[in-house]
Amino acid sequence: MEIEVRIRGLMMDPTTSMPVVVLKEVGSDAVIPIWVGLFEANSIAIEIEKTVPPRPFTHDLIKNLIGHLNGSLERVVITEVKDDTFYALLWIRQGSDMVSVDVRPSDALALAMRADCPIFVTEEVMRKAKANTAAAVDGPTAEQLRKWLEGLNDDDLGRYKM
Repeated sequence: MEIEVRIRGLMMDPTTSMPVVVLKEVGSDAVIPIWVGLFEANSIAIEIEKTVPPRPFTHDLIKNLIGHLNGSLERVVITEVKDDTFYALLWIRQGSDMVSVDVRPSDALALAMRADCPIFVTEEVMRKAKANTAAAVDGPTAEQLRKWLEGLNDDDLGRYKM
């Protein structure tokens, strides 16, 4: 079963100084942090802020290519977590065919924002993400981290600047 999530915000991990995309389950306070690269975070931030770059970025190019090939991005699914690495699929409709394409979650999220399509995680990902977050934390307990992530407000997430 898949659980719909939305991008709650983008922030910097105070420990690693790496960007983190915070996904929030629709209709719940459950959150999933996904650490992403700087370039992907910048692409996501640009879309969050609705900034129009002077030339298309890679994610804009991919969205445009899908459209020019008579396709549409229908959904993004974060499918699994292996060794603290998330995996995702793009589901692209082309006519009556549905095609899945393996993709990094950070790229999937940047594309989903541009295509305004839903984002899902599997129940297994939700469960493992909570467990991995708990195992990766040195200091606060998993429950404290979960409460902190769920309690973030707009000022905490702020506008992400590169």
